[in-house]
Amino acid sequence: MRPPIVSRRRTPAMASAALLIAGGLIAGPAAGPAQAAPARTIVVAPTGAENADDRGPGNAGRPLATLQEAQRRARAAAAEGRDVTVELLDGTYRLTEPLRFGPADSGKKGHMVTWKAARGAEPVLSGARPVTGWTLDDPDKGVYKAQVGTDADSRQLYVDGALAQRARIELPRDAITLTATGFTLDDPDLAYLAGLPDQQRIELQAKLSFTNRFAPVQRISGTTVVMQQPAWDNNTFGYDTIQSPLRTPTFYLQNSRAFLDEPGEWYLDRGAGTVYYKPLPGQDMSRARVELPRLERLLEIGGTYDEPARNLRFEGLTFTGTTWLQPGTNEGYANQQTGTFIAGVQEHRPQDAFTSCAFGCKGFEGARNNWSQAPAAVQVSAAENITFTGDTFVNLGSVGLGIGNDANAHATGVGLGAHNVTVKGSTFTASAGGGIVVGGVRPDAHHPSDPRMVNKDIRISGNRIYSTAREFLDQDGIFASYVTRLTVEHNEVADMPYTGIGIGFGWGANDPGGSPEYINRGLYDFQPIYDTPTTSSEVTVVGNHVRDVVHTMFDAGCIYTLSAMPRSRIEQNYCEKSGQLGLYFDEGSRYISASRNVFVGTAAQWAHANNQNGNRTGDITLTGNYTTNPAITGLVDGERGNTVRDNTTVTAGDLPDEAKKIIDEAGPTSKNAR
Repeated sequence: MRPPIVSRRRTPAMASAALLIAGGLIAGPAAGPAQAAPARTIVVAPTGAENADDRGPGNAGRPLATLQEAQRRARAAAAEGRDVTVELLDGTYRLTEPLRFGPADSGKKGHMVTWKAARGAEPVLSGARPVTGWTLDDPDKGVYKAQVGTDADSRQLYVDGALAQRARIELPRDAITLTATGFTLDDPDLAYLAGLPDQQRIELQAKLSFTNRFAPVQRISGTTVVMQQPAWDNNTFGYDTIQSPLRTPTFYLQNSRAFLDEPGEWYLDRGAGTVYYKPLPGQDMSRARVELPRLERLLEIGGTYDEPARNLRFEGLTFTGTTWLQPGTNEGYANQQTGTFIAGVQEHRPQDAFTSCAFGCKGFEGARNNWSQAPAAVQVSAAENITFTGDTFVNLGSVGLGIGNDANAHATGVGLGAHNVTVKGSTFTASAGGGIVVGGVRPDAHHPSDPRMVNKDIRISGNRIYSTAREFLDQDGIFASYVTRLTVEHNEVADMPYTGIGIGFGWGANDPGGSPEYINRGLYDFQPIYDTPTTSSEVTVVGNHVRDVVHTMFDAGCIYTLSAMPRSRIEQNYCEKSGQLGLYFDEGSRYISASRNVFVGTAAQWAHANNQNGNRTGDITLTGNYTTNPAITGLVDGERGNTVRDNTTVTAGDLPDEAKKIIDEAGPTSKNAR
């Protein structure tokens, strides 16, 4: 059974052929010495396909039967110094382990190795298994069950292409009292929780302002709930914490069979190998397409700084069916912002941190340089000249595509070092996490100990990122931390719980001279005040259409920035219906120009700069923008080096011609999607 596939526009055959010729994948009549070895095409089919045989020639008539054999032959052909294309025939390729692409898989001497869909095919690389054989388990509640085996574990279940909600109940804030070890139950109606089985698989979800946190239960005894450590300590440490959120919190308890009472909810009894699901109205479980992820990663692309992965292209493929299990472990998901989280015991956390560090403290500053990043289903690091074009990332358990993240987010064990990576014409949707994450957050990301670690020359163009970050609500459609020469152009980012496009990291604390705010907080007792710039520079965000964002979380906008990024510009973007801000220049944002952007229907200010508490936010240019909401804060012409001029308040029904032109040209076009 194939998982559902979202539609995507395909490059016409003639254009594809032109690209192949231009890229050297088909040698033209004037091919030079570099193309002396003829190009090699290897054809592979899903396991079990008719006429597929790993001992055969690997052509269209007799394709190979496994991706492993295709990879072995592609490596051998690439080693001969030729262009190699692996064509995947139509069908679903069920992976039992991730595919790893390293130096041996690379194109040699300028040649390319391309893994692509065969003409007219829609190949799917899946880390999930279909769930079938559903039977009615509870007629009164309409709950069905199916057997999946005791080796299965997953935080996600996808039904007809949608992420199902893990069984949960809302936990009213006045029904509990939070403590340093967990919480007490103050509502007698919750007394039944103490009798539930598998208590260590139950989790608290805390949906706060800009953080969305998960912590698992250790035990429930009487009215006392003790949480697992270090998840609870880390989730009650810092800012926007469970006990001191920056807005009214929403708490849930989830992942117990007893909570399964709403249509669209599910529960996995791992010990019994049974999955339960309560169908949505109209869903027929004999026909529903149900996928339970088994893998956490699909592709691991990268080598070392001495020998990176090179010259790889992935075209027309669908990546689907992963989970991410860490939030259910004793580490939880101590979310800090945009997919970053605290893990492990924090050596600088004081004994009374539940009270003394509920809203920041010196010890929390000592944790910043060790934050982790959520891993992606497809990972690229220590790699150069890597391209994704016309691919689909759907129904994944965390981030879709991670490029040059810190080492802790890469299964290869080598982070950063992504050079000349292009993502174009692809779709990211219906996953638990955000779309694309570029860059790391630890010290080597902003002041690398080896220059080869720098992430540089990254292009994200003509993609559609929408209706994703369904579980990890804090994650962006596109997020990039520290990158040299980053282009984010003509993408569509829509229907996101938090920010649409986020650029930059560090709150200005790692910029030259540091930040007075973080001197006061004590950060520099744990790290130097740098006298050189970070690796973040020459960032271009142009021609994007960002709409319907910030509809769940808070403290966010269509386009969000942090810290200094010299020679950077935000131009000709169309921001439509943000639930809060349009442009948000947060702490330390500097050296950015924003011109000829259009903002329609922003709920709060069209532009806001956080310049409070000693932040060095400034040196921002805002000129020639159009907005239906005239509100602007923190940005005054002539103050803090800012230039704010010639911005126009308009009405949505009577836009100037230039604003209409910007709107018409925003988002993916046939040119930048190729």
